[in-house]
Amino acid sequence: MFTGIIESTGIVNKISRQGTNRTFWIESALSGELKVDQSLSHSGVCLTVEDLFPGLHQVTAIEETLRKTNLSDWAPGRLVNLERCMQMNARLDGHIVQGHVDTTAICTKRKEIPGSWEFRFEFPGRFSNLVIEKGSISLNGISLTVFDVKKKNFSVAIIPYTYENTNIREIQAGSSVNLEFDLIGKYVARMTHH
Repeated sequence: MFTGIIESTGIVNKISRQGTNRTFWIESALSGELKVDQSLSHSGVCLTVEDLFPGLHQVTAIEETLRKTNLSDWAPGRLVNLERCMQMNARLDGHIVQGHVDTTAICTKRKEIPGSWEFRFEFPGRFSNLVIEKGSISLNGISLTVFDVKKKNFSVAIIPYTYENTNIREIQAGSSVNLEFDLIGKYVARMTHH
């Protein structure tokens, strides 16, 4: 379980394939604080730390994860948002994020305005009942508030701190991002459709 408040970023150092799986070596300042078998959010995707090396940690994504996320697009040099799982005695500054990505979205517009940035994203319409005006969403693992919600798209506003300390700064029109919809909203939607 995560909060969507990004602790650090890392860089994809190396990628290998074994069958349908992909193994990623991530270089980050956080790697030295991790332990094997720990859950870690990688741009919104919960992956288990499998091995540690000086300044690096290793994780593997299976076919299901690669299919539902943008990890299949990752290449060496990719900037990745990192967050360790939340501690039960800490404040929940973002919202409840599982690290279980529901789908990807495509950035359709990026606009710099004085003091902030606005991004517009298009997502599959079958998820439209899970996105509400001023609701929470996890975008590449970042807890954000959505606005100007339509059936298949929404916008987010990014403050300078988030822009400078996450990989949102690398998102351009056409970029694919990982989306996880609000957990409570998913349960409510399920209960009201049965």
